[in-house]
Amino acid sequence: MTRRIVRMVGLVLLSLGAVGTALGQGAQPDLRGKSVFELRCATCHGLDGLGGEHAPDVIRRSAVRALSDQALLNLIHDGIPELGMPGFPDMSQEDRHGIVAYMRFLQGSSAGGAMQGDPARGLDLFFGKAGCSACHSHGQSISEGLLGFARDHQAGEIRNAILNPAGGPQETATAVARDGRKFSGIVRNEDNASLQLQDGDGRFYLLMKSSLASVGRKTGEPMPVDYGQRLNTTELNDLVSYILREARAGAIPSRTSEENEEPHPHADD
Repeated sequence: MTRRIVRMVGLVLLSLGAVGTALGQGAQPDLRGKSVFELRCATCHGLDGLGGEHAPDVIRRSAVRALSDQALLNLIHDGIPELGMPGFPDMSQEDRHGIVAYMRFLQGSSAGGAMQGDPARGLDLFFGKAGCSACHSHGQSISEGLLGFARDHQAGEIRNAILNPAGGPQETATAVARDGRKFSGIVRNEDNASLQLQDGDGRFYLLMKSSLASVGRKTGEPMPVDYGQRLNTTELNDLVSYILREARAGAIPSRTSEENEEPHPHADD
């Protein structure tokens, strides 16, 4: 009887050990995929996949996270030529699968816990005590720029951005190409020949100045740094909850038909 109990306990321990090993392996990045990602993707998307000067975040953006593995494999193979993303038809299937596995690892690492709060009270705070609407709204709707940020960040990251705003006021610009197309967004980079903008959805546009008819610029007000004193913990949670609710509902302010036209990422012709 004693021997039988010992054998059963041994089997249980072996099973638990196998489960623990599997879990531990699942928490590790695909090293081949990491190497290929850093070699072929990081130049544009950043080493952590959170976006760079030439391409957007592919880790936190909900639109990317929602894609199936096969859709990602197809994107890597075919690229998105109209948006400036090259394809990699010469890449081996093993390397493409490795990249997708590594992206899934990074996407899992970037996940954060849900923020508890009352979005109804958050709405009142946004347009009242917190004063967010002074810079981040169009009428009774949250601005598209803030919605775009909230779609691609977790509750804790939004809360941290409110409490610890990075940098000074951001410069935005609206560039009009000679063919009439309009490009609006935050100025990310500029030199004598080109201007790079990032719109509220995280897309980057590299515009050659020789192709532009005009550029209008505006410097926003600096983000207040006293929200830790202005709002208590419950109010902060309510505010973040409201912003997330609006972002997930796709509450984007209406735009004119001209602005709704999908612009090309480059205006160098």
